[in-house]
Amino acid sequence: MNIRIRPEISALPAYKAGKPAPIGPSGASWKLSSNENPYAPLPGVLQKVGESLELMNRYPDMANAALTESLSEHLQVAPEQIALGVGSVSVLGHLLGAVCSPGDEVVYAWRSFEAYPISVLSHGATPVQVPLGPGWTHDLEAMRAAVTERTKVVMVCTPNNPTGTVISQAALEAFIDDLPDNVLIMVDEAYAEFVTDDRAANGLALAKKYDNVATLRTFSKAYGLAGMRVGYCVTSPELAAAARTLNPPFSVSAPAQVAAITSLQAKAELLARVAEIVNQRATMIDSLRALGFEVPDSGGNFVWLPAGKRTAEWTDRFAAEGIMVRGYVADDEFDGVRITVGEPEANALAVEVAANLPR
Repeated sequence: MNIRIRPEISALPAYKAGKPAPIGPSGASWKLSSNENPYAPLPGVLQKVGESLELMNRYPDMANAALTESLSEHLQVAPEQIALGVGSVSVLGHLLGAVCSPGDEVVYAWRSFEAYPISVLSHGATPVQVPLGPGWTHDLEAMRAAVTERTKVVMVCTPNNPTGTVISQAALEAFIDDLPDNVLIMVDEAYAEFVTDDRAANGLALAKKYDNVATLRTFSKAYGLAGMRVGYCVTSPELAAAARTLNPPFSVSAPAQVAAITSLQAKAELLARVAEIVNQRATMIDSLRALGFEVPDSGGNFVWLPAGKRTAEWTDRFAAEGIMVRGYVADDEFDGVRITVGEPEANALAVEVAANLPR
């Protein structure tokens, strides 16, 4: 083939999706590797989605007008401040594309969400990875020191994926106040609904306060619509308009729009499900700590099990018992295993397996 592929594309790191669960010796098979919600869609969603399929010969509303209006009322922000996309990671890419040119720098903590380096590099920008600080959380002082005249974007993931740690509102506000106002701060809070710490950062409040802040949220996690792929950002009208411009036409399907709107209407049921996942998370963390593991507090629907050089071995041990977890192996101090909070039976088995891990 004589077509030349951009070398930057060939060099992109591959995104590693959570693998399906094997069948363990007891017949158990639990996928705890992708931070998926273990519950079925919220009440009314399946019916409304089914009805929408009758019009699959028609294009969806390209402007996402009804969903934008529902989100505007739900979040108490102007419709002009919202931009939607196929998952929050696509909106992140649209924002990067709106502000980054080749050679511009994007600062973010590492380890964090695996899609960050892929998105940054694919837009021709230069990733600047800042190691996590003590407790597997963002080292904001080091991140501030990494900002240069070439920095166009700083990405902050809270709760951080995969470690689950959160940044306080006070710390993040002080950080933003200390950054140049021509730098876009993206607050990725895909797991915001699972946060229980009153001191934790609220990206929505920050987006309302600062013109250079965009908060990213998703329907994939708490709302259980991972297969529908609906995410959005809230930011200044100018940045939101730029993100909408880069969104491919008709990208958010009609069933996905209907599913998201219907999910927003089931607030009581959502809160009940989130509370159950949070309770299961607390039980898992307490149980792992009782076994002697150093597990940080988590604000997501998952827990982080620091494993170091045993990460691959521990991941294989879980798989051998029918539990697929997500191992992160980079041969550094931040290697570990991320375990999604799933069904109670799955969580209990995960703790049982952990009790027998070699240390």
